[in-house]
Amino acid sequence: MDNYEYTELLKTLYTKVQNISAIIKPENIKARLKEIENLEQDENFWQDIANATAIGKEKTKISNMLEKFNSAKSAVDDAKDLYELANSENDEETVNALFDDASNLEDKITNLEISMLLSGEDDNKNAIISIHPGAGGTESNDWASMLYRMYLRFCEREGFKVETLDFQEGDEAGLKDVSFIVKGENAFGYLKAENGIHRLVRVSPFDSAGRRHTSFSSVMVSPEIDDDIEIEIDEKDLKIDTYRASGAGGQHVNKTESAIRITHAPTGIVVQCQNDRSQHKNRATAMKMLKSRLYELELMKQQEANANVEKSEIGWGHQIRSYVLFPYQQVKDVRSGEAYSQTDAILDGDIKKMIEGVLISQKS
Repeated sequence: MDNYEYTELLKTLYTKVQNISAIIKPENIKARLKEIENLEQDENFWQDIANATAIGKEKTKISNMLEKFNSAKSAVDDAKDLYELANSENDEETVNALFDDASNLEDKITNLEISMLLSGEDDNKNAIISIHPGAGGTESNDWASMLYRMYLRFCEREGFKVETLDFQEGDEAGLKDVSFIVKGENAFGYLKAENGIHRLVRVSPFDSAGRRHTSFSSVMVSPEIDDDIEIEIDEKDLKIDTYRASGAGGQHVNKTESAIRITHAPTGIVVQCQNDRSQHKNRATAMKMLKSRLYELELMKQQEANANVEKSEIGWGHQIRSYVLFPYQQVKDVRSGEAYSQTDAILDGDIKKMIEGVLISQKS
């Protein structure tokens, strides 16, 4: 990096900070925090537990946002002042140190941008994810299994906790269906970018002729809804089946019909749960999954109505991302337009940068 490049970087970062300031309005946040402080001093405030809890969550959220903004702005201001001072005194050692730290400074502003993008109503909630293979039998089942592993590794990297709710093994390899919940800060905010059709192109390990195959799997991501969100479900619209759990599990697996499958007739949504030996607990979890899916479906309907988007099927022309392993190696996201060559790393869960690219492109 040279003086010109560093100067341009500072200009870009300073502009980003100004744009973020115009969006989050730090002075308004300070005023709201003062207002909340006055409310908390009222002896009647804590008598309404639900309201106090909601305001407490708001306080934490906007306080964290203000702290991150002030930290990022100070970092850019300090770098700018130090750079000007070092140049005026011909202090090459300090200038070179600033050059070396340029990427860290840029990352700090990017992290602020991502924090701003993850400030939606549902972004801080846990995420319920279901992966379904498309047509293609063993090949698609294996691709669904690869995606499942990719998300498990991503969650491990980010410190998210994962609880498998349902797992249906494939007949020969891979999986027929899997649902799991991801718990952690901004779990839904990040993983909502994975909602859609994922396409794989590779030489199939299941084809003795060594031919190239294209496979599809759908990934559905819903926020785990809070208990205070009312979702009306008519029992007459539900078809509830019990079956024996399959796959890895405790002693109850394949011995009792503890697994639950719920079909919601009006929407065709099907949810399954087999992670507990209690049929009642599995049913409660499945109902929560159904409510989350219905909540997400309603949000999608509103978005599609505004954007005039058609519902996608699991197949050609509808993918959000393509993973090409042959004849070249590249992962390309349709929404951000960005392509990545580190296919092995991505399939091993290194997808945060790719997700952030999608979030930034969708916001812009």
